[in-house]
Amino acid sequence: MCAQIDPITVDREERLQRARDLMNSGVKIIDPERTYIDRGVRIAPGTEILPGTHLRGETVIGARCAIGPDCYIEDSIVEDDCRVRYSVLEGSRVRSETTIGPYAHLRPGADVGPKVRIGNFVEVKASRVHSGAKAGHLTYLGDAEVGEDTNIGAGTITCNYDGVEKHKTVIGKRAFIGSNTSLVAPVKIGDDALIGAGSTITEDVPDGQLALGRARQVNKERHKRRKGEAQ
Repeated sequence: MCAQIDPITVDREERLQRARDLMNSGVKIIDPERTYIDRGVRIAPGTEILPGTHLRGETVIGARCAIGPDCYIEDSIVEDDCRVRYSVLEGSRVRSETTIGPYAHLRPGADVGPKVRIGNFVEVKASRVHSGAKAGHLTYLGDAEVGEDTNIGAGTITCNYDGVEKHKTVIGKRAFIGSNTSLVAPVKIGDDALIGAGSTITEDVPDGQLALGRARQVNKERHKRRKGEAQ
């Protein structure tokens, strides 16, 4: 009578053998028991894979990268000298010397770098973020192009979907997008433009200009009610 094969044991042994093969080629895997790498994945020597990382599909990781902990990367390219922490990448490209995370999400069509910073709670979808640009936190970039050395402030969103179709946002080089800005696509922000914090931008902004799209602040006297007084 043949012994029953345990598929969990077989999967574990295959996974550990894959990790051993990579380590023998010069990849540093901190905890093979907690690292999950598909057979189709390629990793260059000198890269470090931290625990909790899942590398799936046809993913390619360059040299001297640090990936993890707790990353999920599927069908994506990460070039040399990149750092990815606590993040999800799907069908994306991360160019050299770029940092991703923690808690970033690169969706299909995201192409960022080189030397780009995509920080915590930033989502990028079908967008090209060029060299030196930064989106540090709490941002959504969808169907957008972001020029070199542009700064995207916290809370910025590209309003790319009108309920029927997707529209594109183009941001030029060296632009500064103030915090909590809504860019209503289709819209173009010129080179060296400055968008004031809290603005909703619905029209193109020429090169070098300042744009403000806020309601005017009004301050009024506050009449305090005493405890127990009726509304």
